[in-house]
Amino acid sequence: MTGDETPAIARQAAESVAYFDARQCLAARADLDLFGLRAMAAVLRPALSGPEPRTEEDLVAMLEVAPRHRWLLRRWLALLSTHGWLEHEENRGFASLRAVPTPQRPDLERACADLGFPAQLTRFFADANRHALELLQDRLLAQELLFPDGDLLTAEAAYRDNPVNQYLNAAAAGVVTRAVDELAGDRHPVRILEIGAGVGGTTADLLPQLDGRPVEYHFTDVSSFFLDAARTRFAHHPGLRFALLDLNAELPPPRSFDIVLAANVLHNAHHCRAALRRLRQLLRPGGHLLVIESCREHPQLLTSMHFLMSPRTGGVRPGVDDVRAGSDRIFLTESQWRAELVAADLAPWLVLPGPEQPLAAHGQRIFAARTPH
Repeated sequence: MTGDETPAIARQAAESVAYFDARQCLAARADLDLFGLRAMAAVLRPALSGPEPRTEEDLVAMLEVAPRHRWLLRRWLALLSTHGWLEHEENRGFASLRAVPTPQRPDLERACADLGFPAQLTRFFADANRHALELLQDRLLAQELLFPDGDLLTAEAAYRDNPVNQYLNAAAAGVVTRAVDELAGDRHPVRILEIGAGVGGTTADLLPQLDGRPVEYHFTDVSSFFLDAARTRFAHHPGLRFALLDLNAELPPPRSFDIVLAANVLHNAHHCRAALRRLRQLLRPGGHLLVIESCREHPQLLTSMHFLMSPRTGGVRPGVDDVRAGSDRIFLTESQWRAELVAADLAPWLVLPGPEQPLAAHGQRIFAARTPH
């Protein structure tokens, strides 16, 4: 496959969300950002109400910020400063927190509805905003909000049951099915590895498309919790294998797979370029790599999902020594991902959605690359 396939795959992806009026995305996305920024400001305002500027150290002490979440506090301060709502003097600290503008939509529920987000995801964002200080202090874990009583419905809403992920999963299905059909002539079965499969949001959309095709699908994740749930959920699919796999630890032997899929997981790599090079080694000649990643920082995620990315005690936060070094950012930009893929000898032949697609405003992208024969 080459870039000649891109228009057909883009049409297939667009058809999957034809029901959704994507033209409202840009304004609704901006409002969702504002709700996240307002939640940050609400946490910080009491500590910044005095006459003297506060340093980062002052704020950590006053707000009782957990050490592992300190990087998130820095991102909050940086974002509010960048928007001009928080004054920052290099040698003195932070002061004069202004009011964050009021969103156009009356509430978070309306913004999420206009983005096509299910009620479960809306509740998660609202709960996280309401408990942002407790999350920052580690008195409440984001996992408790995302997986209430072990329920996967909220996570499913985040990674599958919304227009942008439906679009991306449809694009992934288009790439994978074409790749399997092309490779099946001399490879039986075609071996597929999904890394960081999590709640199976992408898997659930791929497997029906692969029915009847000669594939061996390896569903892997770092968490046995997700593997156990997947064994039950996908028990009726033949050719499925399950295994624990840590992107940052030992990987399978080189040239073990024909297709590697990494959906919403590569940002967890300690070093993105090194991880991409290791994934390339897993591929046989003519193999395919698919990467789905967010390429935009979302304030609403910085008060919710990003708490899941803080390292445990003694752990290492992603990106401290790669292209993200010194920024406290988790997600790479689209141009950074393109550059990292090229540097790993995985030049992408497909990147979707393109700028003409309204869903591009979300900032999520799928990248497809291929190794030489």
